Amino acid sequence: MGEIFAIGGELPVRRLGFGTGGLVGPGYWGPRHDDPQHSVALLRRAVEHGVTLIDTADNYGPDVAEELVARALHPYPEGLVIATKGGVVRTGPDLWHIAGRPEDLRARCEASLRRLRTDALGLYQLHRLDPQVPMADQLGTLTELQQEGKIRHIGLDSVSADELKRAQDIAPIASVQNRYNLLDRGAEDVLELCERRGTAFLPWFPLGNGALAEGAGPTLAAVAARHGAPPGQIALAWLLHRSPVLLPTPGTGSPAHLDENLAAGRIVLTEGEVAQLDALG
Repeated sequence: MGEIFAIGGELPVRRLGFGTGGLVGPGYWGPRHDDPQHSVALLRRAVEHGVTLIDTADNYGPDVAEELVARALHPYPEGLVIATKGGVVRTGPDLWHIAGRPEDLRARCEASLRRLRTDALGLYQLHRLDPQVPMADQLGTLTELQQEGKIRHIGLDSVSADELKRAQDIAPIASVQNRYNLLDRGAEDVLELCERRGTAFLPWFPLGNGALAEGAGPTLAAVAARHGAPPGQIALAWLLHRSPVLLPTPGTGSPAHLDENLAAGRIVLTEGEVAQLDALG
């Protein structure tokens, strides 16, 4: 179980990262905490504990999460990779629409650069493919931004295996961010394609939005008991064992939960335990 993965073959990160969705309010609207210093401290704590991949998005808040990242971590330490996303416009709690026209993507990317106080983004992910805009136009815009030095690597979010194949014929795709966890393996074919091509796979909802402990039942509980660990920690450890291209970035607003999540990287599951957990899917 390798601890390091090189995004795009040349941008090394520790595989267990930190997602900023937990720093904003319900429905990804507004801040989560009245005092932004709480979130600032949490981001700094993650980096102090060895996180080198921060996953965020312009529509978390909107704008709130990116602003918190910059406030907490800029100037960014060497080796820290900030991954953000664009292409979705949030208009209220759990309300959003896709905006994938070239002029929209360019404007949103450049706005993220300003909020994050950087000249270049390590990883910029298209939050959703816009069905109303040709894929070549959307990826062409991101490729132009890459050629201008504003994006180092391009990623996709919530795509099928067929869409990923077509995208890889248009542009170099360094990452995919699809829903995937111990109980939800709907993106297994996408993961297999990522493994074959050396593409990073950032599973969103890696803890099933808190539902894993109930859904996984006694099997997960038994493995957790053997390790003296919470079930969620085992679910994250399973992801790290499942595939070397999986880069979980669980989010939280709690320092204690952050420490618990990061401790999953120290858990070594036996082959038998991995097989038991594999069978749950």
